[in-house]
Amino acid sequence: MLDPQIETAIRDAVDAGFADQTAFTAEIVASPSVRGREQPAQNLMAAAMRERGLPVDSWRIDPETIRHLPGFSPVTVSYEQATTVVGAWRAPDPRGRSLILNGHIDVVPTGPEEMWAIPPFEPRVADGWMYGRGAGDMKAGLCSTLFAFDALRRAGVRPTGDIYFQSVIEEECTGNGALSCFARGYRADAALIPEPMGERFIRAQVGVIWFQIRLRGFPVHAAYATTGANAIESAYALFPSLHAMCEEWNRRCARVEHFGDLKHPINLNIGKITGGDWASSVPAWCHVDVRIATYPGQDLAEARREIEDTLRAASRDIPFLANSPPEIVWNGFQAEGCILSGGDAEAVLADAHRTVFDDALQPMTCTGTTDARFFGLYAGIPALVYGPKAENIHGYDERVDLESLRRTTQATALFIADWCGIEKA
Repeated sequence: MLDPQIETAIRDAVDAGFADQTAFTAEIVASPSVRGREQPAQNLMAAAMRERGLPVDSWRIDPETIRHLPGFSPVTVSYEQATTVVGAWRAPDPRGRSLILNGHIDVVPTGPEEMWAIPPFEPRVADGWMYGRGAGDMKAGLCSTLFAFDALRRAGVRPTGDIYFQSVIEEECTGNGALSCFARGYRADAALIPEPMGERFIRAQVGVIWFQIRLRGFPVHAAYATTGANAIESAYALFPSLHAMCEEWNRRCARVEHFGDLKHPINLNIGKITGGDWASSVPAWCHVDVRIATYPGQDLAEARREIEDTLRAASRDIPFLANSPPEIVWNGFQAEGCILSGGDAEAVLADAHRTVFDDALQPMTCTGTTDARFFGLYAGIPALVYGPKAENIHGYDERVDLESLRRTTQATALFIADWCGIEKA
């Protein structure tokens, strides 16, 4: 437990730096770090780390160096510009516990920008919220780790444990950015990921499988469309079977710890369809990108077999596909679900949260996935996922609650101080 005077000094220090924190967060949100364009934002993060005197390690992700590791997800895109950035605080007299502060810089696409009330990469503050793609998921949380660290030094103290500030990419599609940190040798006594959890922490999270269905049709002139085979329409005929499989998985939730009270934890999403070449030609091809969730403990190989069997059975009822079955490509998330344990760190975070919010820290079951699985499942590192309130993540007019961000930054700063230990700077 921290001395009450130190707690007050650290919280006041967060407040004193919050205007700068908000401005820096806006600068990071303004950098459109969608997949393949993350480098400018990563450069900003690296510069911010160096400004704080933190040595920076930055490297390009090489799939060959992580392919053998548990949790690797296959990719079909180039990693030529895909870099991970880590800044390290090395305690002068390292007698405290070490910590990883991990967050992702990558954001999902915006969709049609004209459907946003505020342009997605022109962050704006209104009515206590910051708007912009990635403001909530999760640039506000990522930036908060640096400013929580600043608050300690502003309060006249410094951590006595090593801290690694990880700014990773690929969280939204593979998790290979976080995995590359393990290949690089980064380990600690605990990890905190400030995802937008609405001031709660994740007790359990689903796994996620991405796959692409590739169909081939039989192209003919549209004037004779009934003599061809439409690859796009054939794809639509497969969707009911996938949804039926998804509902069968949902019926199993009562048997899965932490999932029994959720009405629909397993969600299937037909996320993207491309196909055809010409309005007057029956489409010769169609690709469908799909996401489905899995439970903790659900074997991914078995889940993939169920998906394959489901699509194979559905294809037998479609005359053309019976003789030209779809190809399935596993091309992204192959992420296991997990139940997370924060160990002793969880109690420390709970104390910090109670100090700031005057309320107990509440657990939640997450129907999405986070990079916490790498720490909890594969590295034996207690993992905490905790962060501010946000709305419309992955949707239009994404936003983060700045008052919630201020308070969770206070809690993060208190957690760092208590977990790592502090001494006079």
